[in-house]
Amino acid sequence: MAFRDLLTGAEIITDEVSVIHGIYEKSKSAKHAPLVFENIIESPGQKAAVNILARDRLCKLFDITPGELIDTLAWAMENPSEPQIVGPGQAPVMYQMQTEVNLESLPIPWHYKEDRGRYQSASVIIAQYGGIRNMSFHRQFVRDSNHTVSRFVPRHLRTMTDNAHANGEEVAIAVVNAPDAVVLLAAAMSFEHDLDELTVAAALHERLHGKPLELVELPNGVLVPADAEYAMEARITLDVDDEGPYVDITGTVDDVRKETVIEYDSIYYRKNPIFHALIPAETEHRTLMGLPRAPTIKAAVNEVVPCSDVYMTDGGSGWLSAVVAIKPQKKGDGMLAIEAALAGHKSMKSVTVVDTDIDCSDPIRVEWALMTRWQPDEDTLILSDQKGSSLDPSRGKDGLTSKIGIDATIPFGIDRSPFESVL
Repeated sequence: MAFRDLLTGAEIITDEVSVIHGIYEKSKSAKHAPLVFENIIESPGQKAAVNILARDRLCKLFDITPGELIDTLAWAMENPSEPQIVGPGQAPVMYQMQTEVNLESLPIPWHYKEDRGRYQSASVIIAQYGGIRNMSFHRQFVRDSNHTVSRFVPRHLRTMTDNAHANGEEVAIAVVNAPDAVVLLAAAMSFEHDLDELTVAAALHERLHGKPLELVELPNGVLVPADAEYAMEARITLDVDDEGPYVDITGTVDDVRKETVIEYDSIYYRKNPIFHALIPAETEHRTLMGLPRAPTIKAAVNEVVPCSDVYMTDGGSGWLSAVVAIKPQKKGDGMLAIEAALAGHKSMKSVTVVDTDIDCSDPIRVEWALMTRWQPDEDTLILSDQKGSSLDPSRGKDGLTSKIGIDATIPFGIDRSPFESVL
């Protein structure tokens, strides 16, 4: 299986469209349904896909429930495995090489008019330096035909880059677009230690696809998923340039900063390649931000009460708010679940706890549970002076915020029938 398996059921757009706002406008008019664009003005012979990576589509692809998907992600984090290395002749991504590097010929979109320009938002960077490999998402502004400017927040790749720059060295990387869904999910995960995300992807691939994840080596020595749509050989240079403004996950505009310049040396791609043109602040962005957080929240809640599902809400941008389904065992378990959930994802600002008969992903059913099972003065936890998320523009200048937890479970130990819905 590969990225193309996610395209099942997507609407095919044959009308001519531009990457300059055109993909976004068409997606907006289609209410952000899954779309594949086959006639892109700037990129003859190439396609682009948007709105295809969502929790319900992943569950259908893998034939598992949302709770099972969360458990599988958690299992892979604890059981990484080694991918299988194949030769270039066995790698679909090595089908063709661009004779002269030209990023502007790819279907890299300029979605929002507020953005600085064309951005790679769904491409992952695989970096190798000092015996450590890291795979992660980083937005990249296309500065010219062979350079991008990328925002590295203070995480593993930033540390790796800082160490290299301190030694006056560049970092060899690969920029991969449209690999298998399990690679995208693994790349979105974050760990406290240097865990190789490709080994987590390999575990997911074996578990969900029943076969090894295959990697192929680029000329610069970096290994990439063999069935990705695009694999680009590049270097993180010592130069910096302006990056931003950029519409981020919350739909608000991020600032202009001096950020790292990446120089591209080669571009490989599959036959008739399909570019993943993720729209920031929409479904795919929320999925990649939120879904990898669900396992840590569920694990934390399971320490105090059985938890069946976690959903990072759309209104919370897939990051700041969650709904958690539990099966209370005793009085007070709802509040314990709230405290555990907030500890399991420290950037979260709001959590609502419901019973297992409520679909966490359905905002109407969640609100129904609130209105029929929640008493605000008894079932609400408010915490002050908490560490907030940098993505929340309402946080204080000191970076602190308040947080809220709502217990919308049926009161424990009473007759449940008055609270149960027949719908």
